[in-house]
Amino acid sequence: MIKTPMSLVHILIGKSIFETLLVVSLAVVFFLDAFPRFQGWGEATPHAIAGWVVNNRAPWHRVEVQLFVDDQFAGRAVANQSRTDVVAAGWSEDEWHGYTIPISSLQAGVHEARVYALHDSGLGARKTMQLVGDPIRFVVSQNGTLAPLESTLGETSATIR
Repeated sequence: MIKTPMSLVHILIGKSIFETLLVVSLAVVFFLDAFPRFQGWGEATPHAIAGWVVNNRAPWHRVEVQLFVDDQFAGRAVANQSRTDVVAAGWSEDEWHGYTIPISSLQAGVHEARVYALHDSGLGARKTMQLVGDPIRFVVSQNGTLAPLESTLGETSATIR
């Protein structure tokens, strides 16, 4: 059996450590690109679901949001409306992160809305969705207007009012 020189063993160990660090770095960069961190909040208004959303990694981008009511797609919008409260609270450096998605033709009763931020990565090859804030529970009256229900969930760090 041929004895391997110690310097070759050290080189191979160093090479393995370098390759491991390279693979971990690539995985972290991919994760941060594919899954950015969104902050936001939403509420039921008399005829719409309205709120705000900010992409923390690219706060100058206008985020596309999709609304699902009772697990059914109900609409989409781009968060590009003025929300001065978002700037005042320090969530963004500009005010153009608000959205409003009209709600119509829902039966009277209790419903639940979820707003998701849509993110493209890989030059549009991948799309991910992230829930923005808590689910929004609301009641539709007989005349078709929406009224929020008191939430049983605690407020999240992304909630401002």
